[in-house]
Amino acid sequence: MMNRSVNQQFAALGVLCLASLSMTLDANAQGQNQAFQSPNVDPSLPHVLLIGDSISIGYTQEVRKQLAGKANVWRPKANCGPTTRGLESIDQWLGDRKWDVIHFNFGLHDLKFMGPNNENLADPKKDTSHQQVPIDQYADNLKKLATRMKQAGATVIWCQTTPVPEGAKGRVVGDSKRYNEAAEKVMTELGGIQVDRLYDFALKNADLQRKANVHYSAKGSAKLAEQVTRSISAALTKDAQ
Repeated sequence: MMNRSVNQQFAALGVLCLASLSMTLDANAQGQNQAFQSPNVDPSLPHVLLIGDSISIGYTQEVRKQLAGKANVWRPKANCGPTTRGLESIDQWLGDRKWDVIHFNFGLHDLKFMGPNNENLADPKKDTSHQQVPIDQYADNLKKLATRMKQAGATVIWCQTTPVPEGAKGRVVGDSKRYNEAAEKVMTELGGIQVDRLYDFALKNADLQRKANVHYSAKGSAKLAEQVTRSISAALTKDAQ
């Protein structure tokens, strides 16, 4: 009888864990779906385009709330992934809309390690693993992307990629900093591109990042949105002068 009771308790606990996981996945999916929706457009307001990976997907809705009445905030209906995907898709993402501000970020997908057959998030310590986009190619890709965005006539903001925490699978702590340094050198050389120091801001709020995971809690994404909004607001104010 006791063994049966213990088994029933474990079974019940398993059901609760699965239910909790399902709710988390549903919430994440819902958050992404909302981020991918077009904003409620006010034609009298400037248009802002957010380009970035799942970190930016996480803060998109909060940035929209914080810029309500000040800007129409758009984003591609996709995870923008590495710079290689950016080069393939940038013309589609820009479309024919007149953008006032473009806030863009690449990095976490570029610096992650892949297996010999492009297995995702491979062990960085294995000789057969390689970074999806080596840092030199990353810098060259960013130069092409930033040049294309400047041609769109918008104020362009390059956003630092966020930190890799200890224990995060398929990535190495410190690589975000290295890739950010390479990217900032490109932006300085190109000139006329503003910088959103989201990496520095995220380090100060590291407790809001998930454990051993590059992603953020809902509270963390909302906090990142504050910094992103400040950067965009400053650009909009400067444009209005």
